[in-house]
Amino acid sequence: MSDSPAPLADPHLLFDTADGRRDLVILGSTGSIGTQAIDLVLRNPDRFRVTALSAAGSRTALLAEQAHLLRVNTVAVADPGAVPALREALRERYGAGEPLPEILAGPDAAATLAASECHTVLNGITGSIGLAPTLAALEAGRTLALANKESLIVGGPLVKALAAPGQIIPVDSEHAALFQALAAGKRADVRKLVVTASGGPFRGRTREELADVTREQALTHPTWAMGPVITINSATLVNKGLEVIEAHLLYDIPFDRIEVVVHPQSYVHSMVEFTDGSTLAQATPPDMGGPIAIGLGWPERVPDAAPAFDWSKASTWEFFPLDTEAFPSVGLARHVGTLGSTAPAVFNAANEECVDAFLAGQLPFNGIMDTVTAVVTEHGTPAPGTPLSLADVLEAETWARARARELSAKATAEARA
Repeated sequence: MSDSPAPLADPHLLFDTADGRRDLVILGSTGSIGTQAIDLVLRNPDRFRVTALSAAGSRTALLAEQAHLLRVNTVAVADPGAVPALREALRERYGAGEPLPEILAGPDAAATLAASECHTVLNGITGSIGLAPTLAALEAGRTLALANKESLIVGGPLVKALAAPGQIIPVDSEHAALFQALAAGKRADVRKLVVTASGGPFRGRTREELADVTREQALTHPTWAMGPVITINSATLVNKGLEVIEAHLLYDIPFDRIEVVVHPQSYVHSMVEFTDGSTLAQATPPDMGGPIAIGLGWPERVPDAAPAFDWSKASTWEFFPLDTEAFPSVGLARHVGTLGSTAPAVFNAANEECVDAFLAGQLPFNGIMDTVTAVVTEHGTPAPGTPLSLADVLEAETWARARARELSAKATAEARA
């Protein structure tokens, strides 16, 4: 592996090492990552200052509360219809005579904030709609704390074309773990990345035993509390497949040197194996506070960002090989990652539609990956070297979503016949 060019995420090569309090823009502020990031900021006012917030627009009261607590200059919502409720919520929070923050609205509002004056943009938006803000932040020269894995996965070549080496700091727990472990050695000495997976609620089950699992069972994750889509992705291990693609793009490591291992306790978030046989693991109790603090504060560490282990108590840490027959999602993700171009976007979009169909009772659990595989196969192999544009990604996603819905509806009709 060549030492040049440097990867998108490199703990040795900081894109911006400005001292003093960092100005932040937080995208997806009312979601899980956003609310935890704001809690970290409020506990560290000497380190961070938030200048702008964006959200989808469904939780205007919370967005107004956040804006008031942080005294931001601008708030944005993706849904223009949420503006009246947001303005009213802001008036209720702010005192008489206090100027309200500027309000932006519409599908481009988050991208506008991502390009605004600040030190770091935290992209905590869920889904591939986070791609445009990711590109805007990179083009504006901001440090990007990336929690929106989908934007890197579906727009990999676009992101790589814009990002300066070291401009991205990952916020996913697995990639933040790899980021920290990589700091201990040289790129040339890295043999393998090992991404850990909890195994989800169905670890140890065969494909046949997964045929009749229920929505409620799939939404019960053993170690993490997350939203429904990412919880189902963890149950199918699609989330781990997406993380393999993300690791390849972030760290410039070939797919055949990225391994997935099942670790039910979720204490070790990922590992790096070096050429001398040493393996370095990054471990904390399951909590997103640490990865968020790495994303916002690196190369400085934020004291007490997350809980630490109590080493006076006994604990057992287990590791198991991945069952690729019961969980084919990781292998399919490697395949689409190798194909590149629009293939990862098709994989991700089809999966999102199939997860929605499963949650609505229209697809069985195994039908999620069966349908995604069918859509990916039908999409075919992109021509090598074909240039990729944002329009190409959006068009491929639109087709994949429509085709996944068609196949899901067909499967439902056949099951009822």
